[in-house]
Amino acid sequence: MQKVSSPYKDGIKLSVMLAAGCAIFFVSFLIGRYPVSPMMVMTILTGKIFHLAQTWPPMMERIVMNVRLPRIVAAMLVGSALAVSGAAYQNIFRNPLVEPKLLGVSFGAGFGAGLGIIFHLSWFWIQACAFGGGLLAVVFSLLIGTYFGKSITVLVIGGMVVSYFFQALIWALQYVADPNDTLPAIVFWLMGGLVKVSMTDILWVLPLILVPTAILYVLRRHINILGVGDEEAYTLGVNVKWIRGTVIVCATLMTAASVSISGIIGWVGLVIPHMARMIMGSSFARILPASLLMGGIYLLLIDNLSRSVVAVELPVGILTAVLGAPFFVFLLAKTRAKRRNL
Repeated sequence: MQKVSSPYKDGIKLSVMLAAGCAIFFVSFLIGRYPVSPMMVMTILTGKIFHLAQTWPPMMERIVMNVRLPRIVAAMLVGSALAVSGAAYQNIFRNPLVEPKLLGVSFGAGFGAGLGIIFHLSWFWIQACAFGGGLLAVVFSLLIGTYFGKSITVLVIGGMVVSYFFQALIWALQYVADPNDTLPAIVFWLMGGLVKVSMTDILWVLPLILVPTAILYVLRRHINILGVGDEEAYTLGVNVKWIRGTVIVCATLMTAASVSISGIIGWVGLVIPHMARMIMGSSFARILPASLLMGGIYLLLIDNLSRSVVAVELPVGILTAVLGAPFFVFLLAKTRAKRRNL
């Protein structure tokens, strides 16, 4: 039986998620190699917001504002973007195993970043190359899907082909890279992480994430109808081709922007939409805000673990895979148990 929900209960659930996100946001400032008291964090943040006279040590300000704040905001932004794009892909492709890297955007971005590292470009241009590589991969996938059949199946196969192609190009870059210089940088980028993220990076990707998210929210009812099936959507007057194309463009921009500043971080766009669906039901109108909040919270928690579990910081991509894989198996087991009880 389909899970029934009400606007009142949905509002409570989303409010709890928002409150949890705000609490974790503040606690994250306290996690790190250098201890910072909660009062110090509050003093610095309120002082910066209300332009108060500085009464705190400059070193504490650098830790809070220049090191931890960009990383915390980036974790929530990237997690939200990956989760929302994953939820959108799963809905329009009607496949719960779909994630943001379906059309090759992650490996395309990895190849672009690898090229930038090979040619010793600045961090900004490495990010720009990653963003461009991700978009290029999706364009190739769409061209294959359009030329060979214009169906969802062909589009998915085209995305797989493009992903493997760019993965091979990444291997080629690793093979020719200097093992003492560029190779470690490429490998570290591919593992995913938020160590180098600055507020400048966040500002340039912010519109590429917020605007597509807003568009998906405006189209949420059409996307929900599209998830039922193309024929039903046509019957209800939905322009299937236009809606699906818009969703792909929006999800691609969000994923490419996220990957360009964080590297390849898997499982967020696959696991979080499933969790949102378990809590909020199957309607995309409810899954979207839940995925946005839960994705940001999840990746922020993972990033906090990466810089506190062991003395040497672990790449975020490793932890998302280590924690995401068994959790997804748990979801599959739970789904199987439900089917047996029906």
